[in-house]
Amino acid sequence: MRFAGSRTLPVCSLLCLFLLPPNSWGQGGPSHGGPNPELRNETLLRADLQQHPLQPVRETPTQLEISDGTPIKLQTVRTISSAHAKKGDRLDFVVVKDVRVGGFTVIPAGSIASGSVVGVKGRRILGMGGNVVLKLDSVRLISGEQVALRARKEIKGHSCTKLMLAEMLATGLSYLPAAPVFLLSRGQDSTVLKGTEVTAYISGSSIMPTEKLLATKNDASELGEMIHFLPPRTVDGLGRDGDMLNLIFVAKQNDLEDTFARAGWIKTEKTRLPAFWHLAMQRWHYAKLPMRTLYVFGRTQDYSYALPDSTSVVSRRHHLRIWKTDYEVDGNPIWVAAATHDISIQIQLRKLRMFHRIDPQIDAERDFIAGNLSETKLVTHQEYLHCVDPVFKGETATGGAYYSDSRMLLVELHPPDSGNTNTQVAAQPAEKSPEKSATPASAMLNATR
Repeated sequence: MRFAGSRTLPVCSLLCLFLLPPNSWGQGGPSHGGPNPELRNETLLRADLQQHPLQPVRETPTQLEISDGTPIKLQTVRTISSAHAKKGDRLDFVVVKDVRVGGFTVIPAGSIASGSVVGVKGRRILGMGGNVVLKLDSVRLISGEQVALRARKEIKGHSCTKLMLAEMLATGLSYLPAAPVFLLSRGQDSTVLKGTEVTAYISGSSIMPTEKLLATKNDASELGEMIHFLPPRTVDGLGRDGDMLNLIFVAKQNDLEDTFARAGWIKTEKTRLPAFWHLAMQRWHYAKLPMRTLYVFGRTQDYSYALPDSTSVVSRRHHLRIWKTDYEVDGNPIWVAAATHDISIQIQLRKLRMFHRIDPQIDAERDFIAGNLSETKLVTHQEYLHCVDPVFKGETATGGAYYSDSRMLLVELHPPDSGNTNTQVAAQPAEKSPEKSATPASAMLNATR
Protein backbone atom coordinates (compact mmCIF):
# COMPACT_ATOMS: atom_id res chain seq x y z
CA MET A 1 0.00 0.00 0.00
CA ARG A 2 1.37 3.44 -0.95
CA PHE A 3 0.56 6.98 0.08
CA ALA A 4 1.51 10.03 -1.99
CA GLY A 5 4.83 11.50 -0.85
CA SER A 6 5.45 8.78 1.74
CA ARG A 7 7.27 5.57 2.15
CA THR A 8 5.72 2.19 1.72
CA LEU A 9 4.35 0.71 5.02
CA PRO A 10 3.84 -2.97 5.56
CA VAL A 11 0.27 -4.13 6.03
CA CYS A 12 1.11 -5.73 9.41
CA SER A 13 2.27 -2.35 10.77
CA LEU A 14 -1.06 -0.77 9.89
CA LEU A 15 -2.93 -3.56 11.61
CA CYS A 16 -0.87 -3.05 14.81
CA LEU A 17 -1.78 0.65 14.84
CA PHE A 18 -5.49 -0.15 14.67
CA LEU A 19 -5.32 -2.85 17.35
CA LEU A 20 -3.44 -0.78 19.91
CA PRO A 21 -5.55 1.42 22.33
CA PRO A 22 -5.61 5.09 21.31
CA ASN A 23 -3.86 6.22 24.50
CA SER A 24 -0.93 3.96 23.67
CA TRP A 25 -0.10 5.40 20.27
CA GLY A 26 2.01 8.26 21.62
CA GLN A 27 3.75 6.21 24.36
CA GLY A 28 7.16 4.82 23.72
CA GLY A 29 9.96 3.28 25.70
CA PRO A 30 12.64 5.26 27.44
CA SER A 31 14.86 5.18 24.41
CA HIS A 32 12.10 6.89 22.38
CA GLY A 33 11.50 9.80 24.76
CA GLY A 34 8.35 8.31 26.50
CA PRO A 35 7.37 8.86 30.18
CA ASN A 36 9.52 7.40 32.96
CA PRO A 37 8.27 3.94 34.21
CA GLU A 38 9.06 4.96 37.80
CA LEU A 39 6.58 7.86 37.54
CA ARG A 40 3.93 5.48 36.19
CA ASN A 41 4.50 3.04 39.09
CA GLU A 42 4.20 5.90 41.60
CA THR A 43 0.89 6.96 40.04
CA LEU A 44 -0.46 3.42 40.27
CA LEU A 45 0.68 3.18 43.90
CA ARG A 46 -1.13 6.39 44.83
CA ALA A 47 -4.33 5.14 43.20
CA ASP A 48 -4.11 1.85 45.08
CA LEU A 49 -3.61 3.65 48.40
CA GLN A 50 -6.70 5.72 47.76
CA GLN A 51 -8.76 2.56 47.23
CA HIS A 52 -7.15 0.52 50.05
CA PRO A 53 -5.77 2.84 52.73
CA LEU A 54 -3.34 1.34 55.25
CA GLN A 55 -4.85 0.43 58.61
CA PRO A 56 -3.12 2.01 61.60
CA VAL A 57 -1.33 -0.38 63.93
CA ARG A 58 -2.93 -0.37 67.37
CA GLU A 59 -0.55 -0.32 70.26
CA THR A 60 -1.37 -1.75 73.68
CA PRO A 61 -1.90 1.13 76.09
CA THR A 62 0.58 1.39 78.93
CA GLN A 63 -2.10 2.63 81.33
CA LEU A 64 -5.72 1.68 81.84
CA GLU A 65 -8.35 4.00 83.28
CA ILE A 66 -11.04 2.44 85.47
CA SER A 67 -13.94 4.87 85.30
CA ASP A 68 -16.02 6.05 88.19
CA GLY A 69 -19.28 4.09 88.42
CA THR A 70 -17.97 0.81 86.95
CA PRO A 71 -20.49 -1.83 88.17
CA ILE A 72 -19.52 -4.96 90.12
CA LYS A 73 -21.82 -7.95 90.69
CA LEU A 74 -21.48 -9.47 94.18
CA GLN A 75 -23.17 -11.88 96.58
CA THR A 76 -23.23 -12.06 100.35
CA VAL A 77 -21.24 -14.97 101.78
CA ARG A 78 -23.32 -15.53 104.92
CA THR A 79 -26.78 -14.89 106.36
CA ILE A 80 -27.24 -11.74 108.46
CA SER A 81 -30.22 -11.14 110.77
CA SER A 82 -31.34 -8.08 112.70
CA ALA A 83 -31.76 -10.38 115.70
CA HIS A 84 -28.00 -10.94 115.96
CA ALA A 85 -26.17 -8.35 113.84
CA LYS A 86 -24.60 -5.26 115.40
CA LYS A 87 -23.65 -1.94 113.91
CA GLY A 88 -20.03 -2.02 112.78
CA ASP A 89 -19.90 -5.77 112.06
CA ARG A 90 -17.52 -6.51 109.18
CA LEU A 91 -18.91 -8.38 106.15
CA ASP A 92 -17.47 -10.14 103.12
CA PHE A 93 -18.95 -10.21 99.63
CA VAL A 94 -17.78 -12.34 96.70
CA VAL A 95 -17.45 -11.00 93.14
CA VAL A 96 -19.44 -13.32 90.85
CA LYS A 97 -18.58 -11.82 87.44
CA ASP A 98 -15.26 -10.70 85.96
CA VAL A 99 -15.01 -6.91 85.76
CA ARG A 100 -13.48 -6.08 82.37
CA VAL A 101 -12.18 -2.74 81.12
CA GLY A 102 -10.71 -2.30 77.63
CA GLY A 103 -10.29 -6.04 77.08
CA PHE A 104 -8.54 -6.57 80.42
CA THR A 105 -9.90 -8.24 83.55
CA VAL A 106 -9.28 -5.78 86.37
CA ILE A 107 -11.29 -7.61 89.07
CA PRO A 108 -11.57 -11.40 88.58
CA ALA A 109 -14.61 -13.37 89.70
CA GLY A 110 -14.02 -14.84 93.13
CA SER A 111 -12.41 -11.70 94.56
CA ILE A 112 -13.58 -10.70 98.03
CA ALA A 113 -14.99 -7.25 98.69
CA SER A 114 -15.31 -5.87 102.21
CA GLY A 115 -18.26 -4.11 103.76
CA SER A 116 -19.98 -3.51 107.08
CA VAL A 117 -23.30 -3.25 108.87
CA VAL A 118 -24.08 0.46 109.23
CA GLY A 119 -27.54 0.20 110.73
CA VAL A 120 -29.57 -2.32 112.74
CA LYS A 121 -33.05 -2.11 114.23
CA GLY A 122 -34.68 -5.06 115.91
CA ARG A 123 -38.34 -5.85 115.58
CA ARG A 124 -40.45 -3.43 117.61
CA ILE A 125 -43.89 -3.05 119.11
CA LEU A 126 -46.80 -1.73 117.06
CA GLY A 127 -46.09 -4.56 114.63
CA MET A 128 -42.94 -2.96 113.16
CA GLY A 129 -40.34 -5.30 111.68
CA GLY A 130 -36.57 -5.24 111.99
CA ASN A 131 -34.18 -3.43 109.70
CA VAL A 132 -30.61 -4.06 108.48
CA VAL A 133 -28.51 -1.66 106.37
CA LEU A 134 -25.35 -2.93 104.63
CA LYS A 135 -22.60 -0.85 103.03
CA LEU A 136 -19.86 -1.88 100.60
CA ASP A 137 -16.42 -0.40 101.37
CA SER A 138 -13.69 -1.64 99.01
CA VAL A 139 -12.41 -4.38 96.72
CA ARG A 140 -8.93 -5.37 95.60
CA LEU A 141 -7.91 -5.02 91.95
CA ILE A 142 -5.96 -7.74 90.18
CA SER A 143 -2.86 -5.55 90.60
CA GLY A 144 -3.25 -5.60 94.38
CA GLU A 145 -4.54 -2.07 94.84
CA GLN A 146 -7.67 -1.34 96.85
CA VAL A 147 -10.44 0.75 95.26
CA ALA A 148 -13.37 2.26 97.12
CA LEU A 149 -16.93 1.12 96.42
CA ARG A 150 -20.29 2.75 96.90
CA ALA A 151 -23.37 0.66 97.55
CA ARG A 152 -25.97 0.41 100.28
CA LYS A 153 -28.62 -2.26 100.70
CA GLU A 154 -31.46 -2.01 103.18
CA ILE A 155 -33.55 -5.03 104.09
CA LYS A 156 -36.70 -4.59 106.12
CA GLY A 157 -38.44 -7.29 108.08
CA HIS A 158 -42.10 -8.03 107.49
CA SER A 159 -44.44 -5.62 109.28
CA CYS A 160 -47.45 -6.95 111.20
CA THR A 161 -49.16 -3.60 111.68
CA LYS A 162 -52.20 -4.46 109.52
CA LEU A 163 -52.62 -7.80 111.26
CA MET A 164 -52.32 -6.07 114.64
CA LEU A 165 -55.07 -3.59 113.75
CA ALA A 166 -57.32 -6.40 112.54
CA GLU A 167 -56.79 -8.29 115.79
CA MET A 168 -57.54 -5.16 117.83
CA LEU A 169 -60.74 -4.56 115.86
CA ALA A 170 -61.92 -8.15 116.25
CA THR A 171 -61.11 -8.17 119.97
CA GLY A 172 -62.70 -4.74 120.54
CA LEU A 173 -66.00 -5.96 119.16
CA SER A 174 -66.18 -8.64 121.83
CA TYR A 175 -64.17 -7.19 124.74
CA LEU A 176 -62.86 -3.64 124.24
CA PRO A 177 -60.51 -3.42 127.30
CA ALA A 178 -58.36 -6.26 125.87
CA ALA A 179 -57.78 -4.61 122.48
CA PRO A 180 -54.78 -2.40 123.54
CA VAL A 181 -52.80 -5.52 124.40
CA PHE A 182 -52.17 -6.10 120.71
CA LEU A 183 -50.19 -2.85 120.53
CA LEU A 184 -47.34 -4.86 122.02
CA SER A 185 -47.23 -7.14 118.95
CA ARG A 186 -43.89 -7.17 117.17
CA GLY A 187 -43.03 -7.57 113.50
CA GLN A 188 -40.52 -10.01 112.03
CA ASP A 189 -36.74 -9.78 112.10
CA SER A 190 -34.96 -8.58 108.97
CA THR A 191 -32.84 -11.29 107.35
CA VAL A 192 -30.24 -10.90 104.59
CA LEU A 193 -29.86 -14.40 103.18
CA LYS A 194 -26.61 -15.97 102.06
CA GLY A 195 -26.14 -15.45 98.32
CA THR A 196 -28.19 -12.24 98.19
CA GLU A 197 -27.20 -10.28 95.07
CA VAL A 198 -25.73 -6.80 95.43
CA THR A 199 -24.50 -4.44 92.70
CA ALA A 200 -21.75 -2.05 93.81
CA TYR A 201 -20.04 0.73 91.86
CA ILE A 202 -16.41 1.84 91.89
CA SER A 203 -16.12 5.21 93.62
CA GLY A 204 -13.83 7.54 91.68
CA SER A 205 -11.62 6.96 88.65
CA SER A 206 -8.24 5.27 88.94
CA ILE A 207 -5.29 4.50 86.66
CA MET A 208 -3.69 1.07 86.46
CA PRO A 209 -0.54 0.12 84.50
CA THR A 210 -1.20 -2.66 81.97
CA GLU A 211 2.26 -4.23 81.99
CA LYS A 212 1.19 -6.86 84.51
CA LEU A 213 -2.26 -7.43 83.03
CA LEU A 214 -3.13 -10.17 80.59
CA ALA A 215 -5.87 -9.65 78.02
CA THR A 216 -8.58 -12.27 78.46
CA LYS A 217 -10.96 -13.71 75.91
CA ASN A 218 -14.36 -12.12 75.50
CA ASP A 219 -15.99 -15.52 74.94
CA ALA A 220 -15.42 -16.78 78.49
CA SER A 221 -18.15 -19.19 79.55
CA GLU A 222 -20.93 -17.53 81.54
CA LEU A 223 -22.36 -20.99 82.18
CA GLY A 224 -19.13 -22.12 83.84
CA GLU A 225 -18.99 -18.90 85.85
CA MET A 226 -22.60 -19.33 86.96
CA ILE A 227 -22.08 -22.92 88.12
CA HIS A 228 -18.93 -21.94 90.02
CA PHE A 229 -20.83 -19.42 92.17
CA LEU A 230 -24.20 -21.17 92.28
CA PRO A 231 -25.26 -22.26 95.79
CA PRO A 232 -25.93 -26.02 95.86
CA ARG A 233 -29.18 -25.66 97.82
CA THR A 234 -32.04 -23.26 98.34
CA VAL A 235 -32.71 -21.62 101.71
CA ASP A 236 -35.89 -20.64 103.53
CA GLY A 237 -36.67 -17.20 104.95
CA LEU A 238 -34.52 -17.89 108.02
CA GLY A 239 -31.47 -19.03 106.04
CA ARG A 240 -31.91 -22.78 106.67
CA ASP A 241 -30.83 -25.05 103.82
CA GLY A 242 -33.63 -26.55 101.75
CA ASP A 243 -34.09 -28.33 98.41
CA MET A 244 -31.14 -29.08 96.15
CA LEU A 245 -30.76 -27.20 92.86
CA ASN A 246 -30.75 -30.04 90.34
CA LEU A 247 -31.89 -28.57 86.97
CA ILE A 248 -30.54 -25.89 84.62
CA PHE A 249 -32.53 -24.49 81.70
CA VAL A 250 -31.11 -22.47 78.81
CA ALA A 251 -34.03 -20.75 77.12
CA LYS A 252 -35.74 -17.45 76.51
CA GLN A 253 -38.58 -16.68 78.88
CA ASN A 254 -41.34 -17.27 76.32
CA ASP A 255 -39.82 -20.59 75.25
CA LEU A 256 -39.56 -21.74 78.87
CA GLU A 257 -43.20 -20.91 79.57
CA ASP A 258 -44.39 -22.45 76.30
CA THR A 259 -42.52 -25.71 76.90
CA PHE A 260 -44.03 -26.24 80.36
CA ALA A 261 -47.49 -25.30 79.09
CA ARG A 262 -47.24 -27.82 76.24
CA ALA A 263 -46.13 -30.51 78.69
CA GLY A 264 -49.24 -29.95 80.84
CA TRP A 265 -47.64 -28.12 83.78
CA ILE A 266 -49.58 -25.40 85.60
CA LYS A 267 -48.45 -22.35 87.56
CA THR A 268 -49.37 -22.52 91.23
CA GLU A 269 -50.85 -19.67 93.26
CA LYS A 270 -48.31 -17.11 94.49
CA THR A 271 -50.13 -16.19 97.70
CA ARG A 272 -52.00 -18.25 100.26
CA LEU A 273 -55.00 -15.94 100.74
CA PRO A 274 -56.87 -16.93 97.55
CA ALA A 275 -55.64 -20.51 98.03
CA PHE A 276 -57.78 -20.98 101.14
CA TRP A 277 -60.87 -19.93 99.20
CA HIS A 278 -60.13 -22.20 96.24
CA LEU A 279 -59.27 -25.10 98.54
CA ALA A 280 -62.58 -24.69 100.35
CA MET A 281 -64.50 -24.60 97.07
CA GLN A 282 -62.62 -27.24 95.06
CA ARG A 283 -61.30 -29.33 97.97
CA TRP A 284 -59.13 -32.22 96.75
CA HIS A 285 -59.48 -31.12 93.12
CA TYR A 286 -57.59 -27.86 93.69
CA ALA A 287 -54.49 -28.14 91.47
CA LYS A 288 -52.90 -24.72 92.08
CA LEU A 289 -52.09 -25.13 95.76
CA PRO A 290 -49.23 -22.67 96.46
CA MET A 291 -45.72 -23.86 97.30
CA ARG A 292 -43.57 -22.93 100.25
CA THR A 293 -41.40 -19.90 99.47
CA LEU A 294 -37.70 -20.69 99.05
CA TYR A 295 -34.82 -18.40 98.13
CA VAL A 296 -31.84 -18.38 95.76
CA PHE A 297 -29.71 -15.24 95.21
CA GLY A 298 -31.65 -13.73 98.11
CA ARG A 299 -34.98 -13.71 96.23
CA THR A 300 -38.01 -15.94 95.82
CA GLN A 301 -38.62 -18.21 92.86
CA ASP A 302 -39.68 -16.65 89.55
CA TYR A 303 -41.85 -19.65 88.60
CA SER A 304 -43.58 -22.39 90.56
CA TYR A 305 -44.80 -25.23 88.33
CA ALA A 306 -46.77 -28.31 89.32
CA LEU A 307 -47.94 -31.43 87.49
CA PRO A 308 -50.65 -32.91 89.77
CA ASP A 309 -51.52 -36.57 90.03
CA SER A 310 -54.98 -37.07 88.54
CA THR A 311 -55.95 -39.50 91.30
CA SER A 312 -54.86 -37.27 94.19
CA VAL A 313 -54.40 -33.68 93.01
CA VAL A 314 -53.57 -31.99 96.31
CA SER A 315 -51.43 -34.59 98.08
CA ARG A 316 -49.38 -35.94 95.14
CA ARG A 317 -47.73 -33.78 92.51
CA HIS A 318 -44.50 -33.27 90.58
CA HIS A 319 -43.25 -29.75 91.13
CA LEU A 320 -40.29 -27.44 90.77
CA ARG A 321 -39.25 -23.87 91.53
CA ILE A 322 -37.31 -21.86 88.92
CA TRP A 323 -35.04 -18.83 89.33
CA LYS A 324 -33.61 -16.66 86.56
CA THR A 325 -29.87 -15.93 86.79
CA ASP A 326 -27.89 -12.96 85.47
CA TYR A 327 -25.99 -15.20 83.04
CA GLU A 328 -26.60 -16.08 79.39
CA VAL A 329 -25.50 -18.51 76.69
CA ASP A 330 -25.59 -17.05 73.17
CA GLY A 331 -28.12 -14.46 74.31
CA ASN A 332 -30.39 -17.04 75.98
CA PRO A 333 -30.93 -16.64 79.73
CA ILE A 334 -29.83 -19.35 82.16
CA TRP A 335 -32.39 -20.58 84.71
CA VAL A 336 -31.84 -22.86 87.72
CA ALA A 337 -34.47 -25.03 89.38
CA ALA A 338 -35.11 -27.24 92.39
CA ALA A 339 -37.38 -30.20 91.64
CA THR A 340 -39.00 -32.63 94.09
CA HIS A 341 -41.96 -35.02 94.04
CA ASP A 342 -44.68 -34.55 96.67
CA ILE A 343 -46.06 -37.96 97.64
CA SER A 344 -48.26 -37.21 100.66
CA ILE A 345 -49.43 -34.56 103.11
CA GLN A 346 -47.94 -34.51 106.58
CA ILE A 347 -49.53 -32.70 109.53
CA GLN A 348 -47.67 -31.62 112.67
CA LEU A 349 -50.25 -31.06 115.38
CA ARG A 350 -47.66 -29.75 117.83
CA LYS A 351 -46.74 -26.85 115.52
CA LEU A 352 -50.18 -26.64 113.87
CA ARG A 353 -48.77 -26.81 110.35
CA MET A 354 -49.33 -28.90 107.25
CA PHE A 355 -46.77 -29.61 104.53
CA HIS A 356 -45.95 -32.13 101.83
CA ARG A 357 -43.64 -35.10 102.31
CA ILE A 358 -41.36 -35.70 99.31
CA ASP A 359 -39.90 -38.76 97.65
CA PRO A 360 -36.32 -38.85 99.00
CA GLN A 361 -34.93 -40.04 95.64
CA ILE A 362 -34.89 -36.58 94.04
CA ASP A 363 -32.73 -37.68 91.09
CA ALA A 364 -35.72 -39.63 89.76
CA GLU A 365 -37.79 -36.43 89.77
CA ARG A 366 -34.99 -34.55 87.97
CA ASP A 367 -34.90 -37.13 85.20
CA PHE A 368 -38.69 -37.38 85.03
CA ILE A 369 -39.03 -33.65 84.34
CA ALA A 370 -36.41 -33.76 81.57
CA GLY A 371 -38.13 -36.73 79.95
CA ASN A 372 -41.55 -35.12 80.28
CA LEU A 373 -40.39 -31.90 78.60
CA SER A 374 -38.72 -33.89 75.82
CA GLU A 375 -42.13 -35.09 74.70
CA THR A 376 -42.88 -31.53 73.52
CA LYS A 377 -40.11 -31.83 70.89
CA LEU A 378 -38.72 -28.50 72.09
CA VAL A 379 -35.65 -29.89 73.88
CA THR A 380 -32.44 -29.64 71.84
CA HIS A 381 -29.93 -31.02 74.31
CA GLN A 382 -29.58 -32.62 77.74
CA GLU A 383 -26.41 -33.09 79.73
CA TYR A 384 -25.39 -33.89 83.30
CA LEU A 385 -23.11 -31.39 85.03
CA HIS A 386 -21.34 -31.77 88.37
CA CYS A 387 -21.95 -29.33 91.19
CA VAL A 388 -19.02 -27.41 92.63
CA ASP A 389 -20.21 -28.27 96.17
CA PRO A 390 -21.52 -31.87 96.04
CA VAL A 391 -24.78 -32.69 97.82
CA PHE A 392 -25.26 -36.42 98.33
CA LYS A 393 -27.58 -36.20 101.32
CA GLY A 394 -29.65 -33.37 102.72
CA GLU A 395 -32.90 -32.24 104.27
CA THR A 396 -35.65 -29.92 103.11
CA ALA A 397 -36.48 -26.80 105.11
CA THR A 398 -39.30 -28.79 106.76
CA GLY A 399 -37.01 -31.68 107.76
CA GLY A 400 -37.61 -34.21 104.98
CA ALA A 401 -34.52 -36.24 104.05
CA TYR A 402 -33.40 -36.70 100.42
CA TYR A 403 -30.54 -38.31 98.52
CA SER A 404 -28.78 -37.45 95.25
CA ASP A 405 -25.82 -38.28 93.02
CA SER A 406 -25.00 -34.53 93.21
CA ARG A 407 -25.46 -33.85 89.51
CA MET A 408 -27.43 -31.11 87.79
CA LEU A 409 -29.17 -31.74 84.49
CA LEU A 410 -28.75 -29.10 81.78
CA VAL A 411 -31.77 -28.81 79.43
CA GLU A 412 -31.62 -26.53 76.39
CA LEU A 413 -34.90 -25.43 74.79
CA HIS A 414 -35.72 -23.87 71.43
CA PRO A 415 -38.81 -22.00 70.19
CA PRO A 416 -41.46 -24.11 68.42
CA ASP A 417 -41.17 -22.12 65.18
CA SER A 418 -37.39 -22.29 64.88
CA GLY A 419 -37.60 -24.91 62.13
CA ASN A 420 -34.77 -26.94 63.59
CA THR A 421 -35.14 -30.23 61.74
CA ASN A 422 -31.92 -31.70 63.13
CA THR A 423 -33.04 -31.60 66.77
CA GLN A 424 -32.33 -34.85 68.53
CA VAL A 425 -34.65 -35.49 71.46
CA ALA A 426 -34.39 -38.42 73.85
CA ALA A 427 -37.10 -39.53 76.22
CA GLN A 428 -34.49 -39.96 78.92
CA PRO A 429 -31.35 -37.79 79.23
CA ALA A 430 -28.32 -39.42 77.68
CA GLU A 431 -25.30 -40.11 79.84
CA LYS A 432 -22.76 -37.73 78.31
CA SER A 433 -19.46 -36.33 79.29
CA PRO A 434 -19.28 -32.51 79.10
CA GLU A 435 -15.98 -32.81 77.25
CA LYS A 436 -17.64 -34.63 74.33
CA SER A 437 -20.58 -32.33 73.88
CA ALA A 438 -20.72 -30.03 70.87
CA THR A 439 -23.67 -27.85 71.87
CA PRO A 440 -23.09 -24.12 72.37
CA ALA A 441 -23.72 -24.22 76.12
CA SER A 442 -21.43 -27.20 76.62
CA ALA A 443 -18.70 -25.80 74.40
CA MET A 444 -18.68 -22.54 76.33
CA LEU A 445 -18.54 -24.42 79.61
CA ASN A 446 -15.60 -26.53 78.42
CA ALA A 447 -13.64 -23.39 77.56
CA THR A 448 -13.20 -22.65 81.27
CA ARG A 449 -12.19 -26.14 82.34
